[in-house]
Amino acid sequence: MARFAGSLQLYCLSVLLVILTQLGGGSAMGLPRPPPNVNFTIGVEGAVWCKTCRYAGYVKSKDASPLPNAAALLRCRRGKWALSVWGATDARGYFLIQTGTQVAAFTSKDCRVYVPRSPSRAACGVALQPGRKTGSPLKFRRFVALPDGLQGRYSAGNFVFGPRDPKKC
Repeated sequence: MARFAGSLQLYCLSVLLVILTQLGGGSAMGLPRPPPNVNFTIGVEGAVWCKTCRYAGYVKSKDASPLPNAAALLRCRRGKWALSVWGATDARGYFLIQTGTQVAAFTSKDCRVYVPRSPSRAACGVALQPGRKTGSPLKFRRFVALPDGLQGRYSAGNFVFGPRDPKKC
């Protein structure tokens, strides 16, 4: 009996390890398609900054100020399928783009986030990181339980703009 209990514990531990490996190490969008009754959406968060300019909310350690009202675009493409969802930054330069539909047909490698232009083009209009055309890849962070289903939460990182002439901040 003790031998059976030890085998059962080992089996349960193995199953738990496989589940944790799938959840923690994999990309949520790279997992198998969830059942049709699960509303599997994604959320992508990031921030937009103006380097060297000292505006409201300036962060000394970053030598940057947040850029409110910057438009951010999540674009996913795979074959003939495409998805585009827009979002905007708040007063802290933070954005959260949330898809309203199931997107399990896409993997994180199919998606990128773009911030096409700065809302302060005169003072901070030059894209420094990442480039406007290259966008930012998605990095899986965690799963979030929402009232209407499960969401994979990703980070697009920081988007940094700078002035054409640093003296004109």
